[in-house]
Amino acid sequence: MSGTRVPPPAGAAGTPRQVAVPVADLMETPRGARARQLVIGEEVCVVEDRAGWSRVTCARDGYAGHLPTGALTDGPAPTHRVHVRATHLYTAPDVKARERHALSHGSRLHVTAQDGRFAETPHGFVPRVHLCPIDQADTDPVAVAELYLGTPYLWGGNSAFGLDCSGLVQAGCLACGLPCPGDSDQQENTLGQTLAADAPLRRGDLLFWRGHVAWVADETRLLHANAHAMAVAFEDTGAAIARIDAQGDGPVTRRARLTA
Repeated sequence: MSGTRVPPPAGAAGTPRQVAVPVADLMETPRGARARQLVIGEEVCVVEDRAGWSRVTCARDGYAGHLPTGALTDGPAPTHRVHVRATHLYTAPDVKARERHALSHGSRLHVTAQDGRFAETPHGFVPRVHLCPIDQADTDPVAVAELYLGTPYLWGGNSAFGLDCSGLVQAGCLACGLPCPGDSDQQENTLGQTLAADAPLRRGDLLFWRGHVAWVADETRLLHANAHAMAVAFEDTGAAIARIDAQGDGPVTRRARLTA
């Protein structure tokens, strides 16, 4: 995704808060178009509260926009994150208990106690096997992106319930502790080292087009969230490059290799 972004508010002052709902749309304006999404436990800096809406900047990448004030909380700092594609938040530490919410990969939770196979949080109970410590980083961003295979394409999406090309890249990077902006044009301008046009590609490289980005999965395939499949999918690299050019979006504009 490459789209219109709300300019960051002047100054860094603000009140830290957390997202309190499973997925929240970050709006360009109150009740406006979705710019990006945040998942439960993600941190924001609230610059202004007005008429039920909060103007915020996101801690993960500095993205600015508006969230419903009711979607935010002053809860304790997260201690764990969801490291599988999705999980459920239960009303009790029992696999037969009623589920309260579905949570996406990347959700951040404060664990208060361990109860057998479940972790207790202020929101409910989550299977322990689906969590890892908040400071435990993955090592392969493409493996993280592969968790999202089949996830529906969603413009501005950032969760296991729908995401776009730049959301998929950001999910892989952030899980591996790599700073990453939210939109594909920002990613093209900041991520990795530029590769020559004839340089062999390897897993973890990135290909950029005007308004699009894809992971290199291996020597012959890309992995990307794309409107052609309307999902996160593998695609033959040569076929994808030809298709994107033929549909009017032009050639590859940059090849990049991530650096630690």
